[in-house]
Amino acid sequence: MRIVLWILQVLLAAMFVWHGLLFAAPPAEMAAMMDQFIAPGLRIFIGVAELLAAAGLILPGVTRILPWLTPLAAAGLMIVMGSATVLHALRGEIGNAIFAAVLFVLVTVVAYLRWKVAPIRPRNAILASA
Repeated sequence: MRIVLWILQVLLAAMFVWHGLLFAAPPAEMAAMMDQFIAPGLRIFIGVAELLAAAGLILPGVTRILPWLTPLAAAGLMIVMGSATVLHALRGEIGNAIFAAVLFVLVTVVAYLRWKVAPIRPRNAILASA
């Protein structure tokens, strides 16, 4: 179960790094197109938030420093993906809405499992048990 969860976290983190970079620093022609539908400041904010959340899915677990940040990062992504689902649905972009909803479910699974079922133990807990 822990291995599957780690694989899911890495895949989600990779996807959010890609999407975060696309939002935070898109090519000029893509930025102009995106800015027609969403304010540039909000677009950059979403991109940076996705980049930070991607790091939050991986780094606390790898370093075992503040591992409670992993479910928190996943919960933050729940907000982003829930909002994206609604936005795409309202704009009639059903395929994008479904994709965002699937990502919402996956980050919800990570948030729940890392919070309640398979939390990552902090480094000092490992040292104390040795």
